[in-house]
Amino acid sequence: MFVILSISNKSHTLKRIRPFKKVLFFIYPVIFAEIVQTITNILNLKLLLMQETTQIYSAGLRFREAMKQEKPLQIVGTINANHALLAQQAGFNAIYLSGGGVAAGSLGIPDLGITTLEDVLIDIQRITNVCTLPLLVDVDTGLGPSAFNIARTVKSLIKAGAAALHIEDQVGAKRCGHRPGKEVVSKEEMVDRLKAAVDARTDEQFVIGARTDAFANEGLEKTLERAVAYKEAGADFIFAEAVNDLTLYRKFVKATGIPVMANITEFGMIKMYTVDELKAAGVELILYPLSAFRAANKAAQNVYEHIRKDGTQQHVLSTMQTREELYQSIGYYDYEQKLDNLFKKKQ
Repeated sequence: MFVILSISNKSHTLKRIRPFKKVLFFIYPVIFAEIVQTITNILNLKLLLMQETTQIYSAGLRFREAMKQEKPLQIVGTINANHALLAQQAGFNAIYLSGGGVAAGSLGIPDLGITTLEDVLIDIQRITNVCTLPLLVDVDTGLGPSAFNIARTVKSLIKAGAAALHIEDQVGAKRCGHRPGKEVVSKEEMVDRLKAAVDARTDEQFVIGARTDAFANEGLEKTLERAVAYKEAGADFIFAEAVNDLTLYRKFVKATGIPVMANITEFGMIKMYTVDELKAAGVELILYPLSAFRAANKAAQNVYEHIRKDGTQQHVLSTMQTREELYQSIGYYDYEQKLDNLFKKKQ
């Protein structure tokens, strides 16, 4: 630090200032360069930390890693947070929230494009709050009529902790993929939907799948053309819905060069193919969207009927999850222990 003292002799003062200016002439560039380098280092460190944080916490990255580690990747539907925990404890590496499940399970209505983004987000948040498995979400046609709605959907899903989504090429008044009467939009309109979704990603690792329902109406060749166009628009995987011939999946794989999903849903248009059979056909993602939901519904119906008929649940106790099994599943004792420790501290 240089200090200039003011003295009465002006000429003497100038003599002292001039050498000082010469010194500063050489020091300023050095100091400036060091400041710039320090700021650059700080920014680079901040960027590195942000990248590492994204890699650690990115749900999309976890989904991509699951796809690499398990081929084909089995993805089971989890209608709520409790089922998500059960799937995790069963050893699955990815889970799914079905649009039909949100409609029927959370709202008690048909899967006909009635649900809203808010309906879906509520179920996503409940699941991701307690379960660390990467969650694939069905967003129907984008949960809104425009590209702005699709962008909002993508950003909202990422913020809520979802890892991936699939968006479809049906018209807004959509139907179940395994029902007759489906209508699809043009290939170009679906490409626009996908581009809107891809452009809206706030996490580059977030996975976007393209579902096509065109096979029922347009046949194989036209559907393959759509799949290729969807891949070029940025889709990370192709969901070939209601394709009922196992050998055809290989054609989707060959045409697109990206992972292909098969929907092994019960009581629909596709056989209950095994993992080995689907793997041999080149399928990399296997979806079981509502298997546990259907089983739980059937079990609930059985219990209700017995209680009403018998006046007791005694005859169906063996079909129920026990209290102990529930407590283990949701980590009840860990919560209780924390509560006990809190009260001990207060005493």
